Amino acid sequence: MWLRLLIFIGVIGLAEYYSFIVIRMALRNLPQGWRIGLLTFYFIATALVWLSIIFFRQIHWESLPHMMRNIFIAFALGFTIGKVLILLVMLIDDLRRLVMWFIDMMRPAVDRTADQGQGGGMSRSAFFSTLAIILGGTSLFGFIYGVSNRYNYRVRRVRLKLDALPTAFAGMKIVQVSDIHTGSFDNHDAVARGIQKVLDEKPDVIFFTGDLVNNHAEEVDDSYKEIYSRLKAPMGVYSILGNHDYGDYVHWPTKEAKKENLDRLKSIHAEVGWKLLLNEHTLLQKGNDKIALIGVENWSAKGFHTYGDMARAYAGLESQNVPVKILLSHDPSHWDAQVNKKYKDVDLTLSGHTHGMQFGVEIPGFKWSPVQYMYKKWAGLYEEGGQYLYVNRGFGFLGYPGRLGILPEITVIELV
Repeated sequence: MWLRLLIFIGVIGLAEYYSFIVIRMALRNLPQGWRIGLLTFYFIATALVWLSIIFFRQIHWESLPHMMRNIFIAFALGFTIGKVLILLVMLIDDLRRLVMWFIDMMRPAVDRTADQGQGGGMSRSAFFSTLAIILGGTSLFGFIYGVSNRYNYRVRRVRLKLDALPTAFAGMKIVQVSDIHTGSFDNHDAVARGIQKVLDEKPDVIFFTGDLVNNHAEEVDDSYKEIYSRLKAPMGVYSILGNHDYGDYVHWPTKEAKKENLDRLKSIHAEVGWKLLLNEHTLLQKGNDKIALIGVENWSAKGFHTYGDMARAYAGLESQNVPVKILLSHDPSHWDAQVNKKYKDVDLTLSGHTHGMQFGVEIPGFKWSPVQYMYKKWAGLYEEGGQYLYVNRGFGFLGYPGRLGILPEITVIELV
């Protein structure tokens, strides 16, 4: 624990040191008044960012004007990550200089003296300094730009072949929505447009895979309840709970208050017309054909609280002749840790949770996000041994009030 803390402090200290050096060099040719003013702004911004990080839980972010809060958080993230990028670039430059120094020291002394006489020196590379400034600035403005993408919903389509799919279910259209995080929203109309995108797909069934709120059931006020209640499908709307739905990340005055919050959230699912599955299963039927839908509470192999009980949710299915089983499980780590090992007859698992970290790169043939260093399966479709996992990138947002490279998602899955 202490070692990690010391490493973190060391990295941050180096990032601040290199960033100051690079910024000071970039401003060196400006008039003195401009230089002093910009350096003062830099120090004030740095102080505000670190104070907001240190006292993050003490600040009542919800009481701040939405736009001010969004821009500040985006600025703080871009500012901090920009400094880390500057650190990486300048460390590479210092490594280059160290190697060049070592090579130089291996040369005869007379050659080194001749070179020094020419005034070459070992000054910092202007190229690397410029690159560091460009990357740092790109990070800062990129995260600010990403705020405009927070409601930029993208429909992603998957056509999934299941050999055992009953004939009556061929062509069945599933829409998956995940990680709504109502408490982060600041635009009812934009959310309503996202819900309308779901309805425009005319799904046979809708699945919501957890995290309706950030922490409190009261985030879903009457206006949002009305919007969510618009979700309708011929075979119904089914939902599960995610890690944020239990209120584990805020202080409650009593255990009873926390339980009341969870009970209220469960009742909201019913009020908007969603069937909440709590470690249980149900059967979806078309004509004489049936498939099974299993819903577990949050189950995590990554340190988040586990409330899910797969054995309980699965109980009874062994004796039923159900050819296809679909599982709703919020955290995709559940698939590798348990589903893909003990429940080989679960054909498709639908998860969310990662948000794709709301930041990354997705272009044809290449997909990257920092979240992949914690979750091997973090966005899109995965297959192993004939079993499928789909990880939704999330409908809402949390923490960072935006999306940079990883856009909010509505998933449309057609079973064939």
